[in-house]
Amino acid sequence: MSVFSRTDQNIFAQWWWTVDRWMLLGVAVLLATGLLMVVAASPAVAQKHNLSMYVYAYKQLIFLALGIIVCFCVSLLSVDAIRRLALPGLIASILGLFLTLVFGDPVKGATRWVYIFGTSIQPSEFLKPCFVIISAWLFAKQNTKLDSSAAVWTFFILAISIGLLMAQPDIGQAVLLILVWICLYFLAGASLKILGGLFALLCMGALYAYFSFSHVASRIDRFMDPSSGDTYQVDRAMDAITSGGAIGVGLGNGSVKLILPDAHTDYVFAVAAEEGGFILGAFIILLFMLLVFRCLSHVRNEPTHWVQLAVAGLSCLIGLQAVINLGVNVDIFPTKGMTLPFISYGGSSLLAVSLTFGMLLGLTRRRSSIGRVKSHGKAQVSMVSRSELVL
Repeated sequence: MSVFSRTDQNIFAQWWWTVDRWMLLGVAVLLATGLLMVVAASPAVAQKHNLSMYVYAYKQLIFLALGIIVCFCVSLLSVDAIRRLALPGLIASILGLFLTLVFGDPVKGATRWVYIFGTSIQPSEFLKPCFVIISAWLFAKQNTKLDSSAAVWTFFILAISIGLLMAQPDIGQAVLLILVWICLYFLAGASLKILGGLFALLCMGALYAYFSFSHVASRIDRFMDPSSGDTYQVDRAMDAITSGGAIGVGLGNGSVKLILPDAHTDYVFAVAAEEGGFILGAFIILLFMLLVFRCLSHVRNEPTHWVQLAVAGLSCLIGLQAVINLGVNVDIFPTKGMTLPFISYGGSSLLAVSLTFGMLLGLTRRRSSIGRVKSHGKAQVSMVSRSELVL
């Protein structure tokens, strides 16, 4: 039985009957799993820093509440309002990237955070969804007579963003942004010749990063030849995943969180696989797969081209970030400082992914299915076509 009647006129009912509730359920389970994993993994990290045992868990709970509010509010917006929101968000994020280089404090050799009113913010996290929305809109304009050079603007924005990310440096986020941009360009109708040229540029950029950044070279060398350097974190993560077996060692009984400094962030999946076993690890992977496929299923029936591109781009953003994080955990990618969406600890990460999902919900809502009629003096009643409801 539903919480709201289909005839209710309040904002919550209108939202409930037009939003994709399967997407909502999938993310709710991911968020709950993430909070559970942070509660399990963070006490050991907190004790290493002489902090209260559950300080990270409390912070994650606060950011989760804020993230739910952000997600709900953004999902109420019209598609045009989401686009208008993304533009100042993109400008503010690029400005934030610049400010990190000027005022940011180095953490583990990188300046990725800027402090505002005593709170650390990672602008690159908020850059990604706003970049996708604006790029999708510009790519869609390219396919009309309004502006044939719109794709050049997306490349210009990408170049500025990548330059600032490389200066931090944050190679992982730069690679993710490039991959999402290539996906958008491909879906917008780029020729294979242009994509081939872009792939060549990407390879040249990878070589530049390898020879220009010692930490990048070190990570790649250790990935290709583990005997060439320290692979402690990856080795411990793999040990945790394999020792978890089928059902795990039990929640709270894992040992990897006691020895890995980033157990609650970059390697939270290793904690989940150790304590929940193959069952929990496979469940998390399956949830991400179903969520991305569910999001992409809306593209087929979406009549507005830029919304099609935006939904596909945001879906790729979530999916690719999850793939990169999981790949690092199971040692099929070189190590990167990238969180697992919805699950890893982190205020900026959680708020940004809430913004991303709020945009997805807003872009995929069935607004056209809502109408109002008057019948012989009766009160207005909302009429929703059963065939158009998101079941």
